[in-house]
Amino acid sequence: MKFFVDTAEIDQIKELNDLGMVDGVTTNPSLIAKSGRDILEVTKEICDLVDGPVSAEVVALDADTMLAEGRKLAKIADNIAVKVPLTWAGLQTCKALSDEGVMVNVTLCFSANQALLAAKAGATFISPFIGRLDDLNLDGMELIGDIRTIYDNYGFETQILAASIRSANHMKDAALIGADVATAPPAVIKAMANHVLTDKGLAGFMADVEKAGIKIL
Repeated sequence: MKFFVDTAEIDQIKELNDLGMVDGVTTNPSLIAKSGRDILEVTKEICDLVDGPVSAEVVALDADTMLAEGRKLAKIADNIAVKVPLTWAGLQTCKALSDEGVMVNVTLCFSANQALLAAKAGATFISPFIGRLDDLNLDGMELIGDIRTIYDNYGFETQILAASIRSANHMKDAALIGADVATAPPAVIKAMANHVLTDKGLAGFMADVEKAGIKIL
């Protein structure tokens, strides 16, 4: 499973990228606003930093303006994936951009039917929102499984990008079900390394090292 990091903070992206933990980046205007910088400037810097797809989101709601924004964003770099909402206008924009050879990430997906439409429209990525479904006491991972089955049934090449990831367990479950990609904040990706037994074992090991007076340097 590929890891996309969900942030616009350059330092955080660079840290994970240097470890080989970044296959792409997802951004949105809200994340970039938190950085206090210009959206086009930040997006270009991220594209220069990572090799994989960088999702940059349109802000318009009508198809014509959305398409114009998408084309402008796509000119930033070859690895831009234009992010559009899963609305009828978003699907129209997805089809047009995909036909032009632009990667498209269709976001705000909450049903298997929506995911099927996005695949038919040529989406590169479909982003089902796990955490937001869980917030409503619905099973976000069940949606990932449904989309995986539908896409496999018909050979759709659209990649399932599990989004709204809230925990390390979400990452594990998405991988088990077969999501192609998971996008998560840096803190969630780092939390995957944590385990209480690792901490306990390390504490015991360090106690033995201190007791024996072992030094390597």
